[in-house]
Amino acid sequence: MKLANAFTSVRVVFAPVFFLIYFIPIWTGRFAGVSAALMIPLLACMEFTDFLDGFFARKTGEVSDFGKMFDPFADVIVHLTTFTCFMHSFSPSVKSYLPVWVFVLILYREFSQNFLRMVAAKQGTAIAARKGGKLKTVFYVTSGFVSLIPECALRFYAAKGEAVGGIVLSVVQHMAVWKNAALGMFIVSLALCYISFADYLAHFKSILKDM
Repeated sequence: MKLANAFTSVRVVFAPVFFLIYFIPIWTGRFAGVSAALMIPLLACMEFTDFLDGFFARKTGEVSDFGKMFDPFADVIVHLTTFTCFMHSFSPSVKSYLPVWVFVLILYREFSQNFLRMVAAKQGTAIAARKGGKLKTVFYVTSGFVSLIPECALRFYAAKGEAVGGIVLSVVQHMAVWKNAALGMFIVSLALCYISFADYLAHFKSILKDM
C-alpha cells in the first residue's frame, strides 16, 4: 500500500475506535476519565493524517485517482462518526452538542457528494477536493474540537470532581457558552457544506447533463 493511502486508512480504522471510546462511558457509566484522556489525542491524530496523506502523496508523486476518492471517503467516515457522537453527551443535563436536524442535513449532503463522485468515476473522472470543500472540512474539524473539549471537561469533572483544576473547571462552569459555540460552528459547517456542494455541481455539471 502506498504511504499516502496508509495514512488515509488510519482514519478509517480509528473512526470506530473513537466511537467506542466515546460511548462506552455513556453505556456503562464507567471510564469517563479514561475516555476524556484519549479522545482529543485520537481525534487530533485522525485529522492530522488528513494532512499527512495529501503531503506525502504530493511529495512522493503518489497522487492517484484512487487516492482522490479514498481520502474524501475516509473524511466522511470520520466526520459522520464523530458527529453521531456529538448528538449525545455523558452528562444528562447537556444532552447533545449537535441537533439531529443539522446532522441529517449534513448526512444528505455527504451521501449526495459521494453519489456525484461515483457517477464521475464511472465516466472516468476523479473528483478531487476543491477550495470550498476544503474550507468546509476546516469547519467540520473545528466543530469537532469545540464539541469535544467541553465533553472531555465534563468527563474529567465526573471522574475527579473539584480536583480537576482551573481550566477544566472553567470549561464546565461555562458549559452554555461552549454549547452555543458548538451549535454556531455546526450551523456554519452546514451552510458551507451545501455551498461547496453547489460548487461541485456547477463545476462538474457536464458529468450529469447526459444522465
